[in-house]
Formats: sequence, C-alpha cells, structure tokens
Amino acid sequence: MKNNLKVWRAKQDVTQAELAEAVDVSRQTINAIERGRYDPSLSLAFELADYFDCSVEDIFTYDPETE
Repeated sequence: MKNNLKVWRAKQDVTQAELAEAVDVSRQTINAIERGRYDPSLSLAFELADYFDCSVEDIFTYDPETE
C-alpha cells in the first residue's frame, strides 16, 4: 500500500509525535507507516483520515506491487 501521510502531516504542520498522540499509537508506528514498512489496521487508517478530515483514499492507495 502506498501512502502520502507525510504530505498530509506537512500540510497541517503536525509532527509525527503529535499525530501519534492524537491517534493513540507510537511515533515509531507513524514513521513505519510513512516509510511503507507497516500497513495500518483499517481502524487506524480511518482515525488518520478523520484526524485530517479527509477520506482514507486521500491518504492510502492500494498498490499490488508492494504486496
């Protein structure tokens, strides 16, 4: 799965730590998602989208190449 979470964070001027605290995960989890090393659970994906007031599809894109 590809994502542009880092772009959304930059647009809102939010640090990894601030975002992690807001969605109740570790900063390392946010970092791993941004680097494509971890695919979030469906509930976490929705929490992130809710935080940025966008749809899950705005942040995450399915890419069969990364499977």
